[in-house]
Amino acid sequence: MNTELTFLGRGWSFPPTFNDKRAVTMVAYEEDIVQSLKILLSTRPGERVMLPRYGCSLDVLLFEPITTSSIAYVKDLIKTAVLYYEPRIEVEAISINTVDVDDGLIMIELSYVILATNSRFNLVYPFYINEGSIV
Repeated sequence: MNTELTFLGRGWSFPPTFNDKRAVTMVAYEEDIVQSLKILLSTRPGERVMLPRYGCSLDVLLFEPITTSSIAYVKDLIKTAVLYYEPRIEVEAISINTVDVDDGLIMIELSYVILATNSRFNLVYPFYINEGSIV
């Protein structure tokens, strides 16, 4: 097996699903990193019992107005969370798209490099700043 790819890891799919043999579906390599980032961005610090600092405090911005300083704060939260909890990648850029902010949605685009393979990827993460409702 390629040593570079084994460093990228293998883990349970998220959300956990089961295959025909009633075994947990696994993901590996780049997909494992993508799912790990989605989990990191959607987890509040304190939710994980064994890792109380794990997560990204994006929920503090719920119902807050989106300003230049709040966008800079979100970028810093994400960069810090990835720095501490996703050592397989290096963040190149974080951009925040606020076009749909009136609908309660900001799109977070994370551009990153996988260190072991020097491959560049990006992740678009939708973050809803308002409560769910029937439209």
